[in-house]
Amino acid sequence: MKIKFQNTFITDNSNECQNGAYFMQIDANMKFADSALKNGAKIISIDEAKKMLNINKNIKIVGITGTNGKTTTAAAIYSTLLDLGFKCGLSGTRGAFINDCRIDEKGLTTSSVFKTIGYLYEASKEDCEFFIMEVSSHAIAQNRIQGLNFALKIFTNLTQDHLDYHKTMEEYARVKSSFFKDDTPKLINKDAGGITYNETNARTYALKQIATYSVLAYSVKGAIDALLRTPDGEIQIESPLVGEFNLYNLMAAFAAVKILTNYDNKKIAEALANFGGVEGRVQIVSRNPYVVVDFAHTPDGIEKVLNALKDHELIAVFGAGGDRDKTKRPKMGAIVEHFAKTAIITSDNPRSEDPNVIIDEIESGMREKNKIIKIENRAEAIKKAISLAKNGEMVVILGKGDETYQEIKGVKHHFNDKECVLEILNGAK
Repeated sequence: MKIKFQNTFITDNSNECQNGAYFMQIDANMKFADSALKNGAKIISIDEAKKMLNINKNIKIVGITGTNGKTTTAAAIYSTLLDLGFKCGLSGTRGAFINDCRIDEKGLTTSSVFKTIGYLYEASKEDCEFFIMEVSSHAIAQNRIQGLNFALKIFTNLTQDHLDYHKTMEEYARVKSSFFKDDTPKLINKDAGGITYNETNARTYALKQIATYSVLAYSVKGAIDALLRTPDGEIQIESPLVGEFNLYNLMAAFAAVKILTNYDNKKIAEALANFGGVEGRVQIVSRNPYVVVDFAHTPDGIEKVLNALKDHELIAVFGAGGDRDKTKRPKMGAIVEHFAKTAIITSDNPRSEDPNVIIDEIESGMREKNKIIKIENRAEAIKKAISLAKNGEMVVILGKGDETYQEIKGVKHHFNDKECVLEILNGAK
């Protein structure tokens, strides 16, 4: 990747270097600096790259980390700031955006430092005042946030995930906690626990405890309606989103915008009410039959989604990713069994693993075998679920959200849960 600059370019790849080019050196590519020099490039630091690209040093960068809720919280902050008239950028699981225009497709939750510098370059050209980004635990561990100066850091929650990488929950928590060790302003979900943080410049939000931003009363059935207590008085927030987990996301968004702008509570609440959610997150694809698609792929994420929808009889379609933490598979099965009338276990992204082995490992956590249907082919599993929804049941398809592929034996095949549902309903499958 290159960032064009005047009559030359900046890169972080020594193989792209040539006479007159610039090589942005970071911790991850230091060993290639000699190669970049031999190819004729000049070595520059991250700060030098920012100056050369005239990146606005006053852009307020907001970093959001946590097992679940990063994408929705980031999108809610971004949407609210835009509605309040600010210019804003966003990067994360869904790609990168500036002022409602997409500038990059989906990739890593947190891009490389170099790519993020590129986003900030584009944001500066568009006079953005804010840049909101999701920060994964992998990115923290690999220092993919090197050289970024955050105006606000947000913690959503910590539950089991990524143990294939971090190995233990203790290490996972340590990595997350390391993001909050400095004096940067921070916003912490006090109910979540699990991490340690520097209390300097820290504010909190919670439903169940006394916090800087807390809730006096709320309802999350069918929509969200909550009365918030804030340092500036009480304020009603309303949203078409559902579920207690989304109330946490909206509280974080409200508090973040308040901290960043100090705007009037009522103006923030009105702007936040316009946020309609994120594609692939408790997304209603059809109302007859009732079909919902969601990205939840961890035990905690699945529990929160199914609990939010528990007023319906549920037919759940789900699997688990291959080459990832195997210990969560039976836990996911047990949770789905608890909430669903029927559990259809299928393939997710099996990657290099045998999908039937993954399915059996999920089933090992389930006791009520009469509830279980096993169908390896994901499209056939979805079709079966829809065929069973004859008496008002809700079909909930979990694990992939708005992903557009299914990874099998190293090959990414086009597949999208929403598209699959619509094709089935239209008779195309």
